[in-house]
Amino acid sequence: MNIIICGAGRVGFTIAKQLSEQGHSITVIDPSSEDIQKIDDVLDVKAIVGKATYPTILEKANASETDMIIAVTRNDEINMLICQIAFSIFKIPKKIARIRSQDYLNPKFTRVYNKENLPIDVIISPEIEIAKSIQRKLEAPGALDSVPFAENKIRLLEILIRDSCNLINIKLKDLTKKYPDLDANVIGIIREDKFLIPKKEDDIKKNDKIYVIINSSQTSETLEAFGHTEKVSKKILIVGGGNIGFNLAKNIEESLDAARVKIVEKDKGRAEFLASELNNTIVINGNGLDEEVLSEANLEEAETVLALTNDDEDNLMVSVLVEKFAKDEKGIEDKRTMALVNKPNYSLLQDSLKIDDLIDPRMNTVSSILKHVHKGTIETAYTIMNGEYEVIEAEIIETSQLINKELKNSDLPDEIRIGAVLRESKIIIPRSNFVFQKDDKVVFLAKKDSISVVENIFRISSI
Repeated sequence: MNIIICGAGRVGFTIAKQLSEQGHSITVIDPSSEDIQKIDDVLDVKAIVGKATYPTILEKANASETDMIIAVTRNDEINMLICQIAFSIFKIPKKIARIRSQDYLNPKFTRVYNKENLPIDVIISPEIEIAKSIQRKLEAPGALDSVPFAENKIRLLEILIRDSCNLINIKLKDLTKKYPDLDANVIGIIREDKFLIPKKEDDIKKNDKIYVIINSSQTSETLEAFGHTEKVSKKILIVGGGNIGFNLAKNIEESLDAARVKIVEKDKGRAEFLASELNNTIVINGNGLDEEVLSEANLEEAETVLALTNDDEDNLMVSVLVEKFAKDEKGIEDKRTMALVNKPNYSLLQDSLKIDDLIDPRMNTVSSILKHVHKGTIETAYTIMNGEYEVIEAEIIETSQLINKELKNSDLPDEIRIGAVLRESKIIIPRSNFVFQKDDKVVFLAKKDSISVVENIFRISSI
């Protein structure tokens, strides 16, 4: 596929890297000669210095023969204009734009995004996507992430194996014997910073980060089996009332009835806006780095603390303050902490600062975009290890070579691992004698190098 990416920032760079390694023909456009040079030095893509709003620049990028354009510049209006020009002049079939301003995303105005007005096929809002991601984590306490697939009937759990897990040193083939009623399938393990696609004879070790496909109705049972008995937080403190904090609080109000949320926001005008838009959330105007403000917000009672300001350092410092409180107050060590961090190097501080989870907005955005890049019946994509692997949902259509084949005879590459299948309303963890059928929704792990193979196996049509 021929794809133009407008914007050479962290998101644009990551998407270009991912898609070029999957065999797509990629062109990146950015007015910054420095950013373009970085891409040109590292990636096997065409890199152009210029403004993507200029038709001559798009023409230079061969826009008339492009299948998709992805606008991820830092400016919403520029992203919108790029899509308009891409449609009006070059008739590019699929147009994806990152839009951050919540005003543009107001449901009242969605009619503007159509072919007659503003022809954007897919709108990606990082703030909304991150808020959804955090909400999923809150709904599955003990999991580092919880991702829905197949109409939310199948779920991917990311779980850290701690001392409390009774399955340490247990072979994967024995999991079914130990938990015969559990629909769970371990499809991947990160061990000592290396990703493993496990085999039946492999076992689970302490400090493993495992990826397990489950029946969504068994989320709590699965987490308990792997040593996590944490309860859903009812008292949540959010530091930072920007778009992420606001959307998260709104989502919690709508879906977690028992939860009580407090937001600390230092900007007075923003705090007043939050108070007027949220119904059951307590808003405190103050600096989240001020210990007195945190005391006013009853930090000692909060079960989960989320640092979601626009400043990485501030978010890390909130975690330091939580740790300080832990030394002074009993029970604070049991708090769950999450911090929004844009700079990848800060991940090295996670253990020393005792942060339970670091939230990377870049990878959230990349995952949101990737699921719209894959062809045809591929519905959902979740990236692992900075995009080295993806968990994908796809529907088997009548032209697929998998139909009526047993799993053991399907000739699937080693880099692909089938996790679960939704057939009508039944969840199936496939064994070697499982036979694929038309209309099966399959959730599976694939290495990035094998994505094109995946599309061929499923006989997925072009966009």
